[in-house]
Amino acid sequence: MSRVTARRRMRRITPSGEIIRPDTLAVEEPLEIRIRGESLTVTMRTPGHDIDLVHGFLFAETLIAGAADIHSARYCAGTDDEGRNTYNVLDVGLHAPIVLPDRPFLTTGACGLCGRTALDEIRMRTRYPLPRPEPLLEAELLAGLPDRLRSHQSVFDATGGLHAAGLFTAAGEVLAVREDIGRHNAVDKVVGWALRENRIPGSDLVLVVSGRASFELVQKAVLAGVPVLAAVSAPSSLAVDLAEESGLTLAGFVRGQTLNIYSHPERIRGAAAG
Repeated sequence: MSRVTARRRMRRITPSGEIIRPDTLAVEEPLEIRIRGESLTVTMRTPGHDIDLVHGFLFAETLIAGAADIHSARYCAGTDDEGRNTYNVLDVGLHAPIVLPDRPFLTTGACGLCGRTALDEIRMRTRYPLPRPEPLLEAELLAGLPDRLRSHQSVFDATGGLHAAGLFTAAGEVLAVREDIGRHNAVDKVVGWALRENRIPGSDLVLVVSGRASFELVQKAVLAGVPVLAAVSAPSSLAVDLAEESGLTLAGFVRGQTLNIYSHPERIRGAAAG
């Protein structure tokens, strides 16, 4: 398996002169996802937790309803110049046949609308309607979750170049944290973990992301039945619209002791509704 970090030579320029030394970088490599031997997509990702990533990706694309739809996921092919397995091709076996696209589509680590061509296609109907808004967690506890997420970002500590996503209980217990060069991949990895652990729908969970809250990340939370999404940075206007429409509690700029709640504050104790 490829490492998640790599060393590269760099030249650092400072007021006192230049320093030439190796730097630790986050690894980015392609992962080809195949369904019964047929190529579905190639996504750029940070190696690690690839099985979780594939589960989450196929779930987000509504190609599977749960982990039980997958009977196997194994690395295959994908060799380097010396014949060693690169672990960059993963073949998935499904219990039921699905219709694949006419041709494989390329996705990047930042892709969240992969293979979608119209907004109507994107607003997919979730299998898990969100539970009725009601108090779920304390505002003070929610404000502290990004710091708990940050404490589990070991590869970010080494590289400064990875996004993270984490699933927490309403009591603040961390269940899973995943890092990746792509923020959408990081979310797919934790959702994939939840699928495999039979925690979907995540009606009692909170999803925390290290960056901004885009439409695509809100959609992934809604599809997984997760009622609260907290982001360290800003949401987009369309993310807020979808959250409001779908019944999701969306919080942004969750830092230190403050946070902004953009939709359905009823789930947060200490936040007035309306």
